[in-house]
Parts: sequence; structure tokens; C-alpha cells
Amino acid sequence: MAASNAAPMIRVGIGGWDFAPWRETFYPKDVPRKKALEYASRHVTSIEINGTFYRTAKPEHFAAWNAQTPDDFIFAVKASRYATNRKALGEAGESIERFIGSGLAELGDKLGPLLWQLAPTKQFDPDDLEAFFKLLPAKLGTRKLRHVLDTRHDSFMCADYVKLARKYKVASVFTDSPKFPSFADVTADFVYARLMNAQSEQVTGYTKPALKKWAALAQQWQAGALPPGLPYAAPPPASAKAAGKARPVFVYFINGAKERAPAAAQHLIGLL
Repeated sequence: MAASNAAPMIRVGIGGWDFAPWRETFYPKDVPRKKALEYASRHVTSIEINGTFYRTAKPEHFAAWNAQTPDDFIFAVKASRYATNRKALGEAGESIERFIGSGLAELGDKLGPLLWQLAPTKQFDPDDLEAFFKLLPAKLGTRKLRHVLDTRHDSFMCADYVKLARKYKVASVFTDSPKFPSFADVTADFVYARLMNAQSEQVTGYTKPALKKWAALAQQWQAGALPPGLPYAAPPPASAKAAGKARPVFVYFINGAKERAPAAAQHLIGLL
């Protein structure tokens, strides 16, 4: 899926692997529930682990997930809600440390971006957000960590937020959702899209022409470009060029008509 052997990959996947309707739309009848991750990880190239948002996983959980997936697989991990669903983000240090230390290192080379999702009621407060960004560790051992912020309030859709996210090299989620902010602004050295507008009546969630468009956009992002026609909250930095340094891209089909997510992901992988 990479443009060349040296180019960063475009990773395409789904949120989680245990969703009851997928027993009808994704998993063959002979795949038991305990083999779901093993099967899913061989049909998509990344999975966003969502359960860690609601409850703390243990090192043995991460180790098991590592063992069940191919060597070149990547997990994104959704951070604990106790770190982000709070009035003062700058006071989340203990919760952040608990999440980072819960066993993420057991994923080894399969550890991808860490997703920090804010509450829909959380408004942009530059001082509080900067205090939060300062708490996010740059490394786990010797491994560089990649952080992504999923904002849910329109107040974040401003140049001041983009400037702050760029300062701390935190990526901003592109949602393709009418309900949440959708940042095409590139604020880190990778792009993270959570495509949330799938429709149940479409077997592939999105129409095939729409998926062709997303494939083209993913390839533009990968090539270092800033695709026109998308929602931007701020002008590009002065150093940005039409096609700059190649970057990894992560695309997840999540929420919306979730039962269609695997089909959407597999179709996009085929296009790439």
C-alpha cells in the first residue's frame, strides 16, 4: 500500500474487533470469537483499540493482542477517558501515567498512535490544552510516541488551536462527520482520519466513488500534500509545500454505520 518500498504506509482499519453485527457482515461462521482479532488483523492493516477508553487493560492483554497479529500489523490505542473527560486537562498527569504504564510496551513495534478523545462539551482553552500537551510523554522507553487529539467541540476549529497542536506535534483527527470538527490541517508528522459518515444502505459503508476519493486523498496526504477542498482551520505553515515530506497515514472506518466498517476498509485497501 505504500507508494514505494521506502514510503510510509497508508494504514486502513476499523475500531475494535468484537462487534456483534460483524458476525453477520464480516466474520465467517467458522471463526470463533476468540479468533476474531487473528482473523480481522489479516483483512485490515490496522485496528484502533477502543476498549482501553473505558477500562484499563493489563500487560498480558497487550501481549496477547501482539501475539495474535501479523508482524507488520499496527495498533492505534485509545487513551483512558479518565485522562480526557475532565474539567481541567492540565490535571490529568496521574491518569496519563497510569494509561501509558498499563502495558503499551507489550505491543512492541506494533504500537502506533495514541488517541486522546475529548468530551463533546470540552471547549478550547489554550492554557489548559497546552498544560495537557506538556503532560504527554514523547517516548515509551526508547520508542517515540505519536499522539492524536480528537476534539469534539467547534471552538477548536481555529488557527490558535492548530498553532498549538503543531507546536507540540500532536495530530488532529479528520472525522468526516457533520457532528464534530474535521481537521485537514496537518499538525504532526502523520495524518489520522476517523471516517464516521458511513451509511447502512451501502454495503461498503461509503459509496464506491466516495471510497475512490478517500483513496486519492490518503495518497495525497501520504505524499506530503495538503489536498484542496477540505476543511482547514488555519493557513498552512510558511514552510509547507504542495508536496512535502512523505508521511504515514492512518484511516479508520468507525462509528456511523459500524456494521459496514470492515467492508469499507477492505474496499479502500483494495483501491490502494
